Amino acid sequence: MALLTPLVAFLYHLPQVYKWLLKPYYVASLFMSIAFLAVRKTPGICDHLATQREDGNSCDFDWREVEILMFLSAIVMMKNRRAITVEQHVGNIILFSKVANVILFFRLDIRMGLLYLTLCIVFLMTCKPPLYMGPEYIKYFSDKTIDDELDRDSRVTWIVEFFANWSPECQSFASVYADLSLKYNCAGLKFGKVDIGRYGEVSKRYKVSASPLSKQLPSLVLFQGGKEVMRRPQVDKKGRAVSWSFTEENIIREFNLNELYQKSKKLNKTKGDKISQSQFPPVIEEEELEQQGADAQGPESESKKDK
Repeated sequence: MALLTPLVAFLYHLPQVYKWLLKPYYVASLFMSIAFLAVRKTPGICDHLATQREDGNSCDFDWREVEILMFLSAIVMMKNRRAITVEQHVGNIILFSKVANVILFFRLDIRMGLLYLTLCIVFLMTCKPPLYMGPEYIKYFSDKTIDDELDRDSRVTWIVEFFANWSPECQSFASVYADLSLKYNCAGLKFGKVDIGRYGEVSKRYKVSASPLSKQLPSLVLFQGGKEVMRRPQVDKKGRAVSWSFTEENIIREFNLNELYQKSKKLNKTKGDKISQSQFPPVIEEEELEQQGADAQGPESESKKDK
């Protein structure tokens, strides 16, 4: 059962995995992840490589290389236990595959190690992971609009994500947050985002650190009446975030989204009633129409008799 559940989840998300892997960023990352394997197994290239195998076969892994790969595989499995989305799983595999390639290339030949490390640095500086571009009901704030929007209507509850585009955790969480906005957005419950990597003043004002060491990205903050009610992850006295998993189930439970949504829908109904009353005049019943007609005919008949 423990093996069946991940397999079913992988098959369920397989069409999405294909879409991600076909993007240029993931295609290039995939080739870089299997670079050592390709060099070690390609005839004509592997024949000129050094090896510690007793049989002298330079086109196969030696015991030390197998040991390194097994150790990093165990790290990937431990890291993926806390992964939320398929993007995080794929990202962890790619990241630690590149780390393994760096170690293996340096062990094989320092020149090849330096070349591969240079390629990784150039790739990191020039290529960015693709951002989430799916449907969402999210308002993006700037340093000038966030305060005014939160204080505009005290009846509206806001859930705001403080994020940074360079953060892999924020990039992976984007699809989860978008799904929540599609399910729970209404007139009285709204979702917002602000990039504190771009707007540093917002980071200081709302006390959300953009430092990778603080592990506060992403941060979700609940505002009611323009004031902060709660946030996740919580921050300890040293300014470090308390470990918290950004799964959809955790967010719904911790922020009590189902109850908030039911209360917020009432605000939506009251707004709808006011709009309908202002747009459409009151309906006059038939008895009132007959009475108005009789009153109008009365003076006319009296004037005829006088004549």
